[in-house]
Amino acid sequence: MFQAIREQIDTVFRRDPAARSVLEIVLCYPGLHAVLLHRMAHHLYDAGWFTPARVVSQFSRMVTGIEIHPGAKIGRRFFIDHGMGVVIGETAEIGDDVLLYQGVTLGGTGKVTGKRHPTLGNGVVVGTGAKILGNIRIGDMSKVGAGSVVVRPVPDHSTVVGIPGRVVGNLDPADALEHGKLPDPQGQLVDELARRVAELEAMVKALSEERTSQRH
Repeated sequence: MFQAIREQIDTVFRRDPAARSVLEIVLCYPGLHAVLLHRMAHHLYDAGWFTPARVVSQFSRMVTGIEIHPGAKIGRRFFIDHGMGVVIGETAEIGDDVLLYQGVTLGGTGKVTGKRHPTLGNGVVVGTGAKILGNIRIGDMSKVGAGSVVVRPVPDHSTVVGIPGRVVGNLDPADALEHGKLPDPQGQLVDELARRVAELEAMVKALSEERTSQRH
């Protein structure tokens, strides 16, 4: 137990440059509190104590603003940065070394039973406000941009942005999720259309001038 807590604290130090002391982390990091309370709730859930497990998870939600169903399976060194508004569904599965920012949802679609929530591979980073919905897998070391809505599986080492989420490239595993440098496929499409319209307008103008000169 104490080793698991120590590992979570070390994870905070590694992930968050603002962390200055163990005491600060223990007292002031709701992401840490949510993960530790989830470990307790999940243990109860696996033992068949479903109602006590839900009570623990709801208490965690009340004090942290982070909702993790006790049935969710979460790997080691999981870090929720800030965390307010994070929702993780019952059949979600999260690998090791995963990072979620605030407002992330790992949700289901409709009233499907069985496995209905996402699976996140090892080393996945999910940006602020992103929604990953349904029984899909986000591959190892993949990055999901802020505000994206992902409803289709994502290969390993990929970057996903947009609504709906589209794979826009492959990343080196060492690359960070720098939101200011992520591609914007919709913006690129608009720019390409604008360029094409400008070319067509220039062609129409040239043809019009040519016909005018021929008449004279």
